[in-house]
Amino acid sequence: MKYQAYAEYKDSGVEWLEAIPSHWDIKKLKFIANVQPSNIDKKTNEGEIPILLCNYTDVYYNDTVNVTMEFMKASATEEQIKKFTLQAGDTIITKDSEDPNDIAIPTFVPEDMVGVVCGYHLSVIRPYDMAYGEFIKRLFECGYARAYFATRSNGLTRYGLGTYALDNIFYPKPPEIEATTIANFLDHETAKINTLIEKQQQLIKLLKEKRQAVISHAVTKGLNPNAPMRDSGVEWLGNVPEHWKVCRIKHVAKLESGHTPDKKIEAYWVECDIPWVSLNDSSQLKEVDYISETAIFLNEKGIANSSARKLPERCVVFTRDASIGLAAITTKVMAVSQHVIAWICDEKKVIPEYLLLVFYAMKDELDRFTFGATLKTIGMPDVNKLTGSFPDIAEQKIIIEHVFRVKQTMDIVVSKAEEAIKIIQERRTALISAAVTGKIDVRSWQAPEPLDSNNETIQEVAA
Repeated sequence: MKYQAYAEYKDSGVEWLEAIPSHWDIKKLKFIANVQPSNIDKKTNEGEIPILLCNYTDVYYNDTVNVTMEFMKASATEEQIKKFTLQAGDTIITKDSEDPNDIAIPTFVPEDMVGVVCGYHLSVIRPYDMAYGEFIKRLFECGYARAYFATRSNGLTRYGLGTYALDNIFYPKPPEIEATTIANFLDHETAKINTLIEKQQQLIKLLKEKRQAVISHAVTKGLNPNAPMRDSGVEWLGNVPEHWKVCRIKHVAKLESGHTPDKKIEAYWVECDIPWVSLNDSSQLKEVDYISETAIFLNEKGIANSSARKLPERCVVFTRDASIGLAAITTKVMAVSQHVIAWICDEKKVIPEYLLLVFYAMKDELDRFTFGATLKTIGMPDVNKLTGSFPDIAEQKIIIEHVFRVKQTMDIVVSKAEEAIKIIQERRTALISAAVTGKIDVRSWQAPEPLDSNNETIQEVAA
């Protein structure tokens, strides 16, 4: 579908908006809606009224707030409830985050929600004219606005967006009927785009489940379907080939723990050139099989004056705190923090790549050992109990070659699906931006009859 521009435009006077349709207005948000940052957190205080709290994740992961969500239990005063109870036409946005790009993420409230209030970390944008409710939500999704808010959030480790920046952003304001048409048009078109994204996400989920199954089967059952089996005596392993050795991992690889040099001593943290694997590398460890660079480095003085030490290349490193069991093989001499374990493989008994696959396979087993309410961890006594099953080196090599080949094929498909999602999301944002800033004219748009999922608009977006 091709969209037409308006016949006449005028300079908006706002750099990021550029030209807008000649009959549209430009208004600061505070003249279109009331902006209220919430001050209600999840702490329950005696004497206050029990409520359900709409929190950060309710907003961040949803286009619309609805009654099926599992809101957080909390309490509030009568005044807070009156001010922050969710009403039809509200837009809720995130007002602080660890990532400035996650600031001002919007969610629309389509109906009154008695007993549900807006929680801390969020702000309520309540339009003075309810006809503009959903249009305001779409304004916050506009790519230009996303960039504006990302640059106006303050903070070092956590970023916050002040009310002043929200109140004083200039937004385009079309006539009421036109704003409603734009909102309806975007509801229709983004629903189809979201369906495409969901299909790609489902494909990724299935591929990752299949990849996990391939790895788990290979390191517990082997590749020979006719091999005689025996009970391993270990729950997560189940039956294993009878010629495989079942033993604790520490019997085939030397366990090494790490340390953090004193951060108050500057000399330990200058001119650092020794890679140091820490929880700062968690996002990388989720994605890679081999780790070559780290977020933080140490120097010789820091290592000499701490319990950290340089470890040889081809260690299998493994996180024991926060996200448990993220693993990779080091490609050079490195050190590790106390939150990371390193396994130095006896390559006469286990190849590092095979041990890596064992850790990939025992994800559920590791979850069983973890404890802690806020920071998940696995204790060293339980680390010492971790058990795997090990064929001889020749068979390990065959399994490694097979699994890594299959894994690589699946990873390529996952990567393509993730790239497709990124492109579709970019085009979704571009469509929203064009509509709410008047770059396309949808005044004559009418909701079409229900169409097949392979309709023209979906094909155009996916192209």
